Amino acid sequence: MPTVSIGRDRLFAALGESYTQEEFEDLCFRFGIELDDVTTEKAIIRKEKHMDEEADDDEEIIYKIEIPANRYDLLCLEGLAQALRVFNKKQEIPAYTLADTIEDKILKMQVKPETSKIRPHVVCAVLRGVTFDEARYNSFIDLQDKLHQNICRRRSLVAIGTHDLDTLQGPFTYEALPPTDINFVPLKQTKSFRADELIEFYKSDLKLKKYLHIIENSPVFPVLYDSKRTVLSLPPIINGAHSAITLQTKNVFIECTATDLTKAKIVLNTMVTAFSEYCERKFEIEPVGVTYDDGKSYIYPDLNSYPMEVPLSYITDSIGVPLEVDEVTSLLTRMQLHAERLESADNQSAIKVHVPPNRSDVLHPCDVMEDVAIAYGYNNIPTRKPASIKPLPLNEFTDLLRAEIAMNLYTEVVTWLLCSRKENFEMLNRKDDNSAVIIGNPRSTDFEAMRRTLMPGILKTVGSNKDHPKPIKIFEISDVALLDESKDVGASNRRHLSALHCGATSGFELIHGLVDRIMEVMGIPFVPVIDNTGYYIKLSQEPEFLQGRQASIVVRGKQIGNFGIVHPQVLNNFDITDPCSFVEIDIEALL
Repeated sequence: MPTVSIGRDRLFAALGESYTQEEFEDLCFRFGIELDDVTTEKAIIRKEKHMDEEADDDEEIIYKIEIPANRYDLLCLEGLAQALRVFNKKQEIPAYTLADTIEDKILKMQVKPETSKIRPHVVCAVLRGVTFDEARYNSFIDLQDKLHQNICRRRSLVAIGTHDLDTLQGPFTYEALPPTDINFVPLKQTKSFRADELIEFYKSDLKLKKYLHIIENSPVFPVLYDSKRTVLSLPPIINGAHSAITLQTKNVFIECTATDLTKAKIVLNTMVTAFSEYCERKFEIEPVGVTYDDGKSYIYPDLNSYPMEVPLSYITDSIGVPLEVDEVTSLLTRMQLHAERLESADNQSAIKVHVPPNRSDVLHPCDVMEDVAIAYGYNNIPTRKPASIKPLPLNEFTDLLRAEIAMNLYTEVVTWLLCSRKENFEMLNRKDDNSAVIIGNPRSTDFEAMRRTLMPGILKTVGSNKDHPKPIKIFEISDVALLDESKDVGASNRRHLSALHCGATSGFELIHGLVDRIMEVMGIPFVPVIDNTGYYIKLSQEPEFLQGRQASIVVRGKQIGNFGIVHPQVLNNFDITDPCSFVEIDIEALL
């Protein structure tokens, strides 16, 4: 989960109260966050540079606070302090409003049709009369960085640009042009670059080079201009130096270009709600009109709260505490959610919740219920025995199989659910037929797909333990993910059993014996002729096994798995030098 580093003294000043470390840890626990570490700025630097200098007594104490991944409003001191003040009943819930601007005076952003080829969406807003000091300025920049790494998915979905509005002249245009047609002086530079030259220039920049791939190979680059053709930014890479904000900036123009409009709206709302408290008119944001080439116009930001109806019984039954409507509305107010009584048609009490623009995490009644539980206090909820603690049949069956295979002297292993596409296909001698569940925007090529078989994990385990005494006898019972068009998410989990015997004498008969034992304890008889009363094996042609030394397992007319000697090429792919026999069974088919 994200961690926010905040100066302790600034935080306590914003809260209007000082705490001991134990008291603040308790406050964090009650609010649903965690004080992860207490350090200092210099201590962080010393640790990074491996220095042994002694700490000074006057070093500023830094609190590292861990927050939920979907609470974007808590990613800066301003949002966190405000949430804790409301939670402690020291502040009313802010009422965010749009400035009453005459339609002719409202700033305009014209979107050109060419942007649809690369980043089709843009949303904007203005913060008027902002008062920055060094700490506020740093917090403003830091929030952008955290949003870029979090919801913006390293700028691939959304890129934020902030500008000194007094250096620009509206109306603005959002265009997509060939890189050779774009010239400007980028932030922190004094020389003008063409956009294609800028890409080459930043390939040696440790911070910016990781964003270049987003637009590098596109025939057109997104760019924002003001009415004088001054470049605001080249998203998602860099802003222009001309409109850079400083401590003296009073009017801030915020633009978010995006491939995902919903996330762009969330990011814009998070920025303006967090820092509108520093505006001359507190919590007031000036709107910007965005017009597309098809004539459609929109006003941003959208600060309307959206209503959600939640039955009182759903909240009380889920938490396990009898609460009245007035108690629930009071608890929700502490979590920055306006709530009121709502009588439903069947005379059942319900709560109408108005979700403010800074609480993008509230999507479902369960989110409302969770906030009620947090405000009530988890430690205040009485413990009780669940109505039913009987395990699911599949899990009960899995545990019985684990015990049985362990008694056959196999050791259980647990491997990653994610793997690379290469491990899913090529390393198993299989052709990549796009039958695996692929992870969008993976952090690493090692974890870019869901495993469709347990075999890669088992073989990687053996390959990493080559020096272990032989034979190696290991097994795993876990889920694999398979594409499934009948499911709303397009995929489903299946519980598989796999086992491997590795050693100089590892043969077909050893793993065959384990298959027979599994069927014996399942009460499934072996049938020498093909029928639907028991199980039998038949020759298979799977590429991961040695030809002629492999078989399919058929139970009651349905194939449920395969076993045999692993192909030498597959063993070589996983750096295994000894022969291996392997079995994999879909145990859900046995239920």
